[in-house]
Amino acid sequence: MTQERRDLGARGEDLAADFFVKRGFRVIAKNWRCRAGEIDLVVLKGVDLRVIEVKTRKSLGAGYPEEAVTNRKLDHMEAVIVDFLEHHPGLPEDVHFDVLAIVIAPTGVPSFRYIPDIE
Repeated sequence: MTQERRDLGARGEDLAADFFVKRGFRVIAKNWRCRAGEIDLVVLKGVDLRVIEVKTRKSLGAGYPEEAVTNRKLDHMEAVIVDFLEHHPGLPEDVHFDVLAIVIAPTGVPSFRYIPDIE
């Protein structure tokens, strides 16, 4: 992965954290890693615990960002979420898996598409 792509991903994750904080959520974890993989963002509001997959693009040339979240990715995330909960006792065990797709226009202005409860 190029430095430009890493920087874009980091910017998207920062924007995502701000997106959820503005909606009353508290950021529990960002870029949490374990042997099974990585979680981009975990947020909490009351007992509403959400694991967020952040997908950021500069254009729609390769399709919508959320299209990169495949069934294979969903299956993989189950193990990562289980590991996260084992390392964070006391959090609600009813976890929602969501996607936040971000497209950053050439002007630098981001647009957001929030997709809750991905199955």
